[in-house]
Amino acid sequence: MASELTVLSGLHRTIEELPLVDQHAHGVTGRDLSRAAFEELITEAHGPAPDWMTPFDSQLGHAILRHCAPVLGLDAFISPEEYLARRARLGVVAVNRLLLGAAGAGHYLIETGYRADEVVGPSGMAELAAVPVDEVVRLEAVAEQVAASGVSAAGFAGRFAEALGERIRTARALKSIVAYRHGLDLDPDPPSPAEVTEAAGRWLAAGGRLADPVLLRHLIWTALETGLPLQFHTGIGDPDLDLRRADPLLLRGLIERTQPAGVPLVLLHCYPFHRHAGYLAHAYPHVFFDLGLAVHHTGAGSAAVVAESLEIAPFAKIMFSSDGWGPAELHFLGAELWRRAMTRVLGGFVTDGEWSAGQAVRVATMIGATNARRLYRLGGAA
Repeated sequence: MASELTVLSGLHRTIEELPLVDQHAHGVTGRDLSRAAFEELITEAHGPAPDWMTPFDSQLGHAILRHCAPVLGLDAFISPEEYLARRARLGVVAVNRLLLGAAGAGHYLIETGYRADEVVGPSGMAELAAVPVDEVVRLEAVAEQVAASGVSAAGFAGRFAEALGERIRTARALKSIVAYRHGLDLDPDPPSPAEVTEAAGRWLAAGGRLADPVLLRHLIWTALETGLPLQFHTGIGDPDLDLRRADPLLLRGLIERTQPAGVPLVLLHCYPFHRHAGYLAHAYPHVFFDLGLAVHHTGAGSAAVVAESLEIAPFAKIMFSSDGWGPAELHFLGAELWRRAMTRVLGGFVTDGEWSAGQAVRVATMIGATNARRLYRLGGAA
């Protein structure tokens, strides 16, 4: 028993001290938040909660009171009122520094296409977290910026390629939110130039956000030509998403069409389709995935989700991310709950005699850091 406890203690310490690569996150908020504003940011639901409930009564809400409260100098399991009062007294800068520091990330990849004016950018994140930060560029945001700058239908494809070329000079990856804008059940083949021009004409005349499936396919294929890893939102999201059309299995046609080129495709979040993502990573050499915001939203139950992600996927194809956006609690909990879940799951394999302690440490290190460092060419030792 003493030897077993020593082994588990060593595994716990190794995972706790691992400088994670958060391969998909967003900036933290730079403003103090009212209770209503904070609660709206800890749920995927739209709008304020009914007055008979609070988002704190959820796995994520309970995780905040259990794990974030001590980071801010409070006892665990205090009330939401006490937690938010302490948060307000400290101020947003101190809260951000404390929680990002406690997350223990060694590198962040920050996606800048979502409500970027409301959160801190990559340079601000680097200053707050005191670790390197690189950018992930959202394709749809670049296309919409091109449209807003004034462009003809015939000139759209060229202008988009030029704009994307400028952005990737300092980016590590690209991302598509086609799951939100159309669904993952899109034609896997690249559109013809004539189709792109015709679709651009329709979109530019109508205005609004980019949701045309022809143009979304064009963005994806233009991104693939850069050779950078291409991330896809899949699975869980807010009600703007039709979850039925966000199953990563719907990307199988595109995955098979792109396999010869070998450009890495990274499936983000995936829940409740994380087993589907594991199958795709198992079956196709250029497919990778993470659990993203599924970990902090499942809270105390996150070990079960993490265990399911390890069922058939090659361990070299799984990566860590928090998908934190807004409150720094999400960046911290993504890391803290992942560490606890990995310790529990891998520790169980070791105590059951199925894995050695060395194997458990190696897999945790791969998923937490080295897989992302290799894929995104970040360099450095984990």
